[in-house]
Amino acid sequence: MSAATTPQQPTSSSSPTNPGRPTRPPTSPDRTAPTATTAAATTTAATTTSTAAASTTPAAPSHVLKPGWFTINVVNRAVAWVTRRGISVWGSRILAVRGRKSGEWRRTPVNVLTVDGAQYLIAPRGHVQWTHNMRAAGGGELHLGRHVEPFTAVEVADDDKPVLLRAYLKRWKAEVGVFFQGVGPDSTDAELRAIAPRHPVFRISATSAPDA
Repeated sequence: MSAATTPQQPTSSSSPTNPGRPTRPPTSPDRTAPTATTAAATTTAATTTSTAAASTTPAAPSHVLKPGWFTINVVNRAVAWVTRRGISVWGSRILAVRGRKSGEWRRTPVNVLTVDGAQYLIAPRGHVQWTHNMRAAGGGELHLGRHVEPFTAVEVADDDKPVLLRAYLKRWKAEVGVFFQGVGPDSTDAELRAIAPRHPVFRISATSAPDA
């Protein structure tokens, strides 16, 4: 007969098990607390997501069509030459506005539009330098020969531009129509309103009697 087997007792090095409390399982590597690196990565991801969301917000209008060599050196100079001598070419004037940074007078040929007795300046090439200077200065001068007319300027809201853009294109389409992406004086109000943010418009008012 074989001897009875004695139940094995835990050794002194073994920790007794509390039968009333379940033993906590070992921590899984997948459930470790976030490290500093993980937190930084999470912050970076959140920042990237925020930046991406911000990039979908429409930016301020920045439409600019820079004039070419022929326009700068031939057309503008020719118009400026005759305008300085007191000859207006279809309403042309020399616009003088102080630079928003330098404070110096900046000059460029413009066409003055008159609608219902009010005068307007429209930027066919978009948000060019003189429009930024005009916003900062709030006005300028119109020159025709020795005739100088100081004025103040208020920018026109986009919703009010279609009738003015239509009148401008009706008068000067042959000269500036190429800058309006196929929109012309016969386009619908909706089409004119769609391009309105690209073309700044200023209503100008004389501040004193013009010089003779």
